Amino acid sequence: MQTNIDSPAPNRPVTVREKLETAGLRPTRQRLDLGCLLFERGDRHFTAEMLHEEARSLRYPPSLATIYNTLNQFAERGLLREIAIYGAKVWYDTKIGPHFHFYREDREELFDIPEELIPMLNIPAPEGTRIEAIDVVVRLKSA
Repeated sequence: MQTNIDSPAPNRPVTVREKLETAGLRPTRQRLDLGCLLFERGDRHFTAEMLHEEARSLRYPPSLATIYNTLNQFAERGLLREIAIYGAKVWYDTKIGPHFHFYREDREELFDIPEELIPMLNIPAPEGTRIEAIDVVVRLKSA
């Protein structure tokens, strides 16, 4: 039996390098460094500015422009989910599957709505179209 060296062994997590290569991105040092910050800590929500602050600890910290470019490339290739919050910042999410969010406006925090709280939506697409995704952000403020 032949083994495909491009796919990880069962029960072995995919490395950042493998993730980038599978998405068709060349694993440059900066992409690998940023990918490690993003993907090796579990699912998370962040802005480019938050990642820039974290990246300052790297041996070769990238510029904010490089971070924006890299995040856009990752989002275009399906490695990240981009979430625009009504005139506020653009957020990114490493959990790319369908799910909904709470946004705390007063704290500028974005977090997942637990699945057990999400109602089943049965929204028909207009004729000649199909639903690509349903994005819901519930905006919150302190009482």
